[in-house]
Amino acid sequence: MPVTEKEILAALSKIQDPDLHKDIVTLGFVNNISVRNSNVGLEMVLPMPVFPAKEKMRQDAARAVQDLPGVSAVEIKMKFEVTGHTATDRTTIPGVKNIVAIGSGKGGVGKSTVSTNLAVGLAKYGARVGLVDGDIYGPTIPIMMGTRDVELKQRDGRIIPIEAHGVKFMSMGFMATGNQPLIWRGPMAHKAVQESLLNVDWGPLDYLIVDMPPGTGDVHLTLVQTVSLVGAVIVSTPQDVGLTISMKTFRMFEQTKVHPLGIIENMSYHICSHCGEREEIFGHGIVAQESERLKVPFLGEIPLDINIRKYADKGVPIVIADPGAPSARAYLQIIERLATQISVRNLDFKPIQIIEEPDASPKKFTV
Repeated sequence: MPVTEKEILAALSKIQDPDLHKDIVTLGFVNNISVRNSNVGLEMVLPMPVFPAKEKMRQDAARAVQDLPGVSAVEIKMKFEVTGHTATDRTTIPGVKNIVAIGSGKGGVGKSTVSTNLAVGLAKYGARVGLVDGDIYGPTIPIMMGTRDVELKQRDGRIIPIEAHGVKFMSMGFMATGNQPLIWRGPMAHKAVQESLLNVDWGPLDYLIVDMPPGTGDVHLTLVQTVSLVGAVIVSTPQDVGLTISMKTFRMFEQTKVHPLGIIENMSYHICSHCGEREEIFGHGIVAQESERLKVPFLGEIPLDINIRKYADKGVPIVIADPGAPSARAYLQIIERLATQISVRNLDFKPIQIIEEPDASPKKFTV
């Protein structure tokens, strides 16, 4: 007697996702089960493009079905469909599933380099990715993406994003090329951020990475008040002063009810090119300790590597310029962890309701 779909689902329900901590049937990973004589076929649709336990999960699922009476062969096709962030408290961008802010307390910590490599790395795994250069006064993304002299175009009144390395992106750097400054007051910066988010023809995106300027000013408030973020990532260096200032940005996101997806320690250590000795120039480990204290995921550490800078200057992020380099592997590991945290967040998310008092008193946030 051939095996039934109910029996197959019962067998697969014993397999758990190691990060989401629920079985793959409950999570909706199992689709399109077919039974032909003693041959079973099915699809497993994973919620993110990079899934560290993907092969083990496939093997465990095949073994569980293979052990059922009446089954002689099992074929499992693996796909991914990124889960989206659902919220009612902010504007959503049509077709964009997850908006992620990348912030830091001070300049010079490598936040834009991190944002660029995260975006390009996610695209490398097959995700549809957008990138917004939210650093209005010091935009660097066009340089790092190799598009210094590109001009923006419009279609039906909407900005067409520039594309490079599989990523769609928008930057105020296209408005003031070379060394020309943007001398804008707060309201103009506010409008520029809104235009970069809402008036760009992004199309369908799995992730939209927003590279924030340092600090906790107008641009940050505009972002959190304009669109619904799945969460934020903080980039810090290991020095006490760097972490102390980065924590101000963390507290800003906390006070505006933006979920912390994790913290990254950049410039964590340096490997001497002559002797191979590891040098912890700015110290090491303080960011991981702080993330543990705050109970916020530590996404990983990135070394101080001259090749990161060289490839950024050439407009080719290191994750694709030299994917085998230790620094590129560090980025790819962080990408895995970030994608996992976004999936966990989307699974556990409860919309936040914002209650505004009739007078001009501060907003209150309730869950």
